[in-house]
Amino acid sequence: MSRPVVIIEYDPQWPTLYEEERRRVLDTIGHKAVAIEHIGSTAVPGLGAKPIVDIMMGVADASEADECVPLLQNIGYTDVTPEPGQPDWYYCLGRTFRRDNLRIENFHLHLVRSGSDHWKKHLLFRDFLRAHPSAAERYYALKRAMAAKHGADRTAYTEAKTSFIESIIAQASRMTKQASP
Repeated sequence: MSRPVVIIEYDPQWPTLYEEERRRVLDTIGHKAVAIEHIGSTAVPGLGAKPIVDIMMGVADASEADECVPLLQNIGYTDVTPEPGQPDWYYCLGRTFRRDNLRIENFHLHLVRSGSDHWKKHLLFRDFLRAHPSAAERYYALKRAMAAKHGADRTAYTEAKTSFIESIIAQASRMTKQASP
């Protein structure tokens, strides 16, 4: 059984946690990284989220991702989930630890092909929400409502957000194309 979906208020420590974890990851597998980004709701100032800092690391291909997994396991990443049927998203790894005996920190590290459509969509979505606080507020309201409705079913929660996410990505993509010369 999966853990319930819990959405909390924005934590201003999330960017700092990302930077600390980014450094740990790069110290371990930086030689494989093409790029690394803070993604997801914790990457958008003011946006409430599940208390999980999502990190997306771009690698050249699936074999590079495969080589990263045992190295990441050495620094505490577990729950390696291969992403079958996803040509550009290779793994999602998780790391959880207790900090100062006060709170638990959670990280998800997504290994994806750098520059792929998967990569670009995550950045388009994040950047649009950062630039449009009203869209971020609507997304936060949707997430709270869907957590209340589907909190015990993570799949239903995720699916309930899909049309909003896709509409933002489409809008961001149109805006990007219009801005290009």
